Amino acid sequence: MSPTLTGAHAHTTVSAPCALFISDLHLQVAQPAITAAFHDFLARHARHVPQLYLLGDLFEYWVGDDDLDDPFNRDIIDALRRVSDAGTAIYWMGGNRDFLVGAGFAAAAGLTLLPEVHVTEIGGQRLVLVHGDAQCTEDVKYMAFRAMVRQPAYQQQFLAMPLAQRKAIVAGMRENSRTDQGEKSEQIMDVTPQAIADLFAQTDTRIMIHGHTHRPALHTVGATRRYVLPDWEPAATPPRGGWIAIDGAGAITRHGLDGAVIPSRDLEKP
Repeated sequence: MSPTLTGAHAHTTVSAPCALFISDLHLQVAQPAITAAFHDFLARHARHVPQLYLLGDLFEYWVGDDDLDDPFNRDIIDALRRVSDAGTAIYWMGGNRDFLVGAGFAAAAGLTLLPEVHVTEIGGQRLVLVHGDAQCTEDVKYMAFRAMVRQPAYQQQFLAMPLAQRKAIVAGMRENSRTDQGEKSEQIMDVTPQAIADLFAQTDTRIMIHGHTHRPALHTVGATRRYVLPDWEPAATPPRGGWIAIDGAGAITRHGLDGAVIPSRDLEKP
């Protein structure tokens, strides 16, 4: 039976989803409200669908799979494992903050690692999934940094450092990133139209879902539709967060943290 929503969306009927998509929670000890919202999402929604896609920056940072037993990390891993054990197939795509998640994390959480660009078919819809940072091509400084840290040799050298040293390095990078963002234009920090057009062409798709920019919207250009996921901040005014769902018939809906459908017209942009 399809649930009927109440309140502001009382006339909206939604079919049971077969896949959910989230990104950019930036989970960390300092943000307990986001962690609580994530646990609620997993228990009330994720464990009741066939597929869950985590499209990057689930964590504020990840310095290596030898940090699995950190109490905060273990709490998140165990929560994901409960969802996986309940029958939900979980798929992970690294973001710009947590691309070092590897096979150890995947095995512990019971999930499947995805490449940077992943094409799949859900509900009869062929779509391409990315985190979104690789499409911010006008941010030349970031793109150079990204190319460096994604090199296997660089990662091998970084992961060979003591865990405490890696965490200190990342803390410094995060502070520098905050400073850099304050000096960059909104346009530079967004995806570029040409990069998006190229990705659609390269993957022969017409639907894209990504995160990274923290600018939830539906962008329709010609025959293509690009859905941008929100970041999560339940304590903000108004609260930010939510997910995208696809049902068995291929219908795509956006949901707020309370699970209510957000009409696409409220977010659609040319």
